[in-house]
Amino acid sequence: MKAKAFDTNVFKRILKYTKPYQLRFNGVIFFAISLSVFAALRPYLLKQTVDNYLKNHDSHGLLLYVIIMGIVLLSEVFSQFYFVFWANWLGQDIVKDIRVKLFQHMLSFRMKYYDNAPVGQLVTRSVSDIEQIARIFSQGLFMIISDLMKMLVVLLFMFYMNWKLTWIVIVAMPILVIITRVFQRKMQIAFEEVRTQIANMNTFVQERVTGMKIVQLFNREGIEAEKFSEINGKHNRAWIKTILYNSIFFPIADIISSLTLGFVVLYGGIKILNGDHFTTFGDLFSYTMFIGMLFNPLRQIADKFNEMQMGMIAANRVFDILDTQDQIQDTGTIDAPTFEGNIKFEGVHFSYIENEEVIKGIDLEVKAGQTIAIVGATGAGKSTIINLLNRFYEISKGTISIDGKNINDYSLTSIRKQIAVVLQDVFLFADTILNNITLNNPDISREEVIAAAQKIGVHDFIMSLPGGYDYNVKERGVMLSSGQRQLIAFLRAYVSQPSILILDEATSSIDTYSEELIQRATTTITKGRTSIVIAHRLATIVNADKIVVMDKGLIVEEGSHLELLNRVDGYYKNLYYSQFLVANNSPL
Repeated sequence: MKAKAFDTNVFKRILKYTKPYQLRFNGVIFFAISLSVFAALRPYLLKQTVDNYLKNHDSHGLLLYVIIMGIVLLSEVFSQFYFVFWANWLGQDIVKDIRVKLFQHMLSFRMKYYDNAPVGQLVTRSVSDIEQIARIFSQGLFMIISDLMKMLVVLLFMFYMNWKLTWIVIVAMPILVIITRVFQRKMQIAFEEVRTQIANMNTFVQERVTGMKIVQLFNREGIEAEKFSEINGKHNRAWIKTILYNSIFFPIADIISSLTLGFVVLYGGIKILNGDHFTTFGDLFSYTMFIGMLFNPLRQIADKFNEMQMGMIAANRVFDILDTQDQIQDTGTIDAPTFEGNIKFEGVHFSYIENEEVIKGIDLEVKAGQTIAIVGATGAGKSTIINLLNRFYEISKGTISIDGKNINDYSLTSIRKQIAVVLQDVFLFADTILNNITLNNPDISREEVIAAAQKIGVHDFIMSLPGGYDYNVKERGVMLSSGQRQLIAFLRAYVSQPSILILDEATSSIDTYSEELIQRATTTITKGRTSIVIAHRLATIVNADKIVVMDKGLIVEEGSHLELLNRVDGYYKNLYYSQFLVANNSPL
């Protein structure tokens, strides 16, 4: 899809973010006007100095005008400082506001959005694209306004001083304007391609760095290097296009500027030598400065417009995310401080992809304080039940209730505050163990964490690490084993004091050292609260009050461990003997 040369709707939307900083915005405009006036005054004062004082050998007048020119120069420097500083400051504050708004918006998205959105692309939108928006103000909009003001004031001075010489300059300007316009269109397309290739590269690198273990385990280094080389080549070619256009445009612009200056000097010099008094040496001196001040901004406007266009392309992509309405509808009005823990699924249907149901009308009841285990083959829909209970996804049909009320009637905060989940794949942030447990919740003190750790039996393990609770586990907890990460996840769930606890195959990947601690932690944190266990380890299944067996999105059996084992040709019985009994090497 071909992008617009200038999207006024995007531009207006960006300008709305300047409203909280209207005083600073107006100040930048004021200094842009001041800068143009002071800049145009210098050549005019030079003309007066040459014609009135140098020619007449008036040293006193010469000294006076030199002082005036010094004052004008200082005023120009002063205006330039505040213009540049405030323009950049404004841009950074606007970027700060947009970035906060974007991140808060992304926090509300459903999991389905993140299932389909590449992580690298979202990182690009949140970091480099937003930073590019700042350049609209620091290198684009205000610079263009300043340059246009300077050109206007310069033209007024030039017409006032010598309108005949000025017409020579005016005739040459449309040529440069046309060339600039063509250049700007080409660069806009090229820069859009550059941004696309940067996003592709970020996505590729993000995924490969995250999955580096898989790359190396399966000896994919060479193949991935070739893929990266191909993506990098596309990125390189996109940038080369911009370099080519710059290499063509700027020399042509310089030639037009130089030829115009040459014609002015030639024409004016001939007239002076022939005794024609319509121009003076002062005019020629000042015009050598005026032409540069007129043509250089015109030449650079194309480059600055491209900066602005890149910022608008980036803004458009950011706004696409801000305009995405993929949130779970948080319309519930009930804020329950705690749940009794009664859970009920009635005729629940759900599909990740339309017309491909993974939950096909299940009915399930969990009473307060019960521990139930859900078992079944991979893809049976076990984890999906957990996702639906937490409202990570919206059900297609049926109802889910907690304590007799539809979960849609509760606020999202209320639900998720009272439900703690321990996943098989534990995610830890690059932070201390303490912060990974509390997730920086100020209501959970260090002393409470230590007491909870002692209660479930993981305090000694934590204290054995360098720095204890202040040990930094690095990105994704790479400094800990899978079993140790699992223990941290159990403690994280326990200190939040949930009404409902969910263990989603949380004990499936532990090492021998951690197994005993995990079992003790499981017993402690499930005691006295409603617990749902996506089962993997035999001990968890045996101790459950009820076992729910799922197959292809349906509940096919329910009952206690012994009840299900006594069923002739039962699904659970076959699963137990074929998988759990062998895997755990445990007797009945």
